[in-house]
Amino acid sequence: MTTFPHAATTAANAAITAANAAITATTAGGEPAAPPPGGHTLRDTQVADLAPTLERLRQAWQARKPDYAQRRDDLRRLRDALKRRLPEMADTVAADFGHRSRHESLIADGMTVLNEIDHLASHLRRWMKPKRVGVGWRFWPARAEVRQAPVGVVGVISPWNYPVNLALIPLATAIAAGNHVYLKPSEHTPHTTEFLRSLLAEVFPLERVTVAAGGADVAAAFAALPFDHLVFTGSTAVGRKVMAAAAPNLTPLTLELGGKSPAIVCDDYPVEQAAARLATGKWFNGGQTCIAPDYVLLVGRSRRDALVQALREQVAARYGDLSDAGDYTRIINDGQFARLDSYLDDARLRGYEVIPLAAAHDRAQRLFAPALVLEPGDEAKVMQDEIFGPILPIRTVGSLDEALAYVNAHDRPLALYPFSHDRDRVEKILQKTLAGGVTVNDTVLHFGINALPFGGVGPSGMGAYHGRAGFDAMSKALPVLWQPRRAGSDLLKPPYSKVARFIDFIIR
Repeated sequence: MTTFPHAATTAANAAITAANAAITATTAGGEPAAPPPGGHTLRDTQVADLAPTLERLRQAWQARKPDYAQRRDDLRRLRDALKRRLPEMADTVAADFGHRSRHESLIADGMTVLNEIDHLASHLRRWMKPKRVGVGWRFWPARAEVRQAPVGVVGVISPWNYPVNLALIPLATAIAAGNHVYLKPSEHTPHTTEFLRSLLAEVFPLERVTVAAGGADVAAAFAALPFDHLVFTGSTAVGRKVMAAAAPNLTPLTLELGGKSPAIVCDDYPVEQAAARLATGKWFNGGQTCIAPDYVLLVGRSRRDALVQALREQVAARYGDLSDAGDYTRIINDGQFARLDSYLDDARLRGYEVIPLAAAHDRAQRLFAPALVLEPGDEAKVMQDEIFGPILPIRTVGSLDEALAYVNAHDRPLALYPFSHDRDRVEKILQKTLAGGVTVNDTVLHFGINALPFGGVGPSGMGAYHGRAGFDAMSKALPVLWQPRRAGSDLLKPPYSKVARFIDFIIR
């Protein structure tokens, strides 16, 4: 068993033992571990090396906490290195997926990270500046301030679906907040893990940022380390296990999970425009997006066939018949492909109509054609689990109230997508539901807005990051009271009979 040179030694070792028994190599979507594609061999981190590496990171941070100049320079160098290596990044991610749209990689794993780094760098000086706060007349002439103090070493466990974005955005945020970072990418994207290891070694010394690689045993031990903050992105099921592993150390957590994010299409919203925007959010990255619209609640049963036809036309316009699907991303591995196929098989067995929207469906290439499932009941697998693929269930409801009742009867989602041009209807949806984030009359775009906190609620997550929200989450809001040489509080001591009138004055 690893020895921890840290105050949390006993708790951390016990946590690792429990976590190794609890955490499996499950990621978003819930599939079991699979060997790396193409026979790629990655240099796994030894479990015994995790704790000493964390301690090295912590000791380096304590010896020299990054100031503004260091943080800004780190962000600049990270941006420059990633920008220069974007073509390599796209090729590397495609190698893990089998095929991934190059443009989707450049948008989702390139542009979003560069945008976030730009936002962090441009606001960093202001965010670091202590904020004066009032003390009230009873404590005058003292003064007070709040400082955003770095916490130490931040652990980041990132998933496979956006393997660069969901690794580097929390990492860059932690760096901006003045921390050191220990990153554990998904074992399902070994090529990308090597790319990240190389990229980060180019930018940072190993005592500031280090990458761990490996499967279930490494992930379990990593989650149980006594980090000063831990960011996990993945499925709700694994999020629970990560939280349990972190609990003995009382490690502060940011959990970015998932769930079933609904789209509510009201009867005043044009079907063709709804189909276009649903198609973008649902089939980007082959549907492997935690905030993709998971299912549609269509208000007004008479418009269902029109929506089905409009979605069919969207697939044809974007991807043709998928015979030359260069812009269509493949499913990450065979386990995920089989899981998605099982959802359609289950729906057919239960008598629900399944509508493939393209003829091509190739297991060997892991090319999973977009498909619709009409009017599935809650007992169908496709309505029980987060889909995390290009399957879109459509349920019709008779009224907006019925749609809201359905959403509220289930776990609070990571995202919610109201479609209506009636402001009162949209306000009703916002007032009557609660989700991690909302895009009105579109899908997924709120993720890319730096000034909006990104995070779930309950089973869809805990805490938030992006922009200022992430900077604050990975800092300690340190309250500081400055007392002058002479202060009224000097009078507040026994015998209180001598200052009774003063006490009467301050408690009025």
